[in-house]
Amino acid sequence: MDKYAIYCRVSTVDQTNENQKIRLVEYANQRGWNYDIFEEKESTRKTRPVKAELISRLRIKDYKGVLIYKLDRWARSSMELILETQELINKGIDFISISDNVDFSTATGKLHFQILAAFAEFERALIRERTIEGLRRTRQQGTQLGRPKGSKDKKNRRKSGYYLREAKRKQSKDSINGINKGLDDYIDS
Repeated sequence: MDKYAIYCRVSTVDQTNENQKIRLVEYANQRGWNYDIFEEKESTRKTRPVKAELISRLRIKDYKGVLIYKLDRWARSSMELILETQELINKGIDFISISDNVDFSTATGKLHFQILAAFAEFERALIRERTIEGLRRTRQQGTQLGRPKGSKDKKNRRKSGYYLREAKRKQSKDSINGINKGLDDYIDS
């Protein structure tokens, strides 16, 4: 039988996951699902170790899907939400948010996801345009862009190992997404 992951998160130790957990467990029980509960008791913008563990287990398909209370309990930004859910959808993992009434495994849910992705892409384009305009203005004002010159810039740096490190980094990133190529394919690119 397929197993689902239930993910609950609160931001501070003063808060409780109980309200989320009750609704999520009730939802899973109504559908006769087996499930494991992942509770993030305290999280900061950068650290959510329980979620990181859950994502790694979803990547290896330990679970058929993930059930959350609300989309903002999963991600703190639209970009984070889009990137992570897109990866899960591509792997065939169900993603369900009960308060938002969103199930990305259905046709309607996939449409909602595409709309969210379009808005995120629009947001990225606006940020890029503003950044380029800001850099252009800064250059016109005569400001030198980039980090200031330092003592390490006076001599040539060794390049040995750089290409190999970059190739390994790209290979590792691709392997997470299920793309397996030889190291030689990355050294030439």
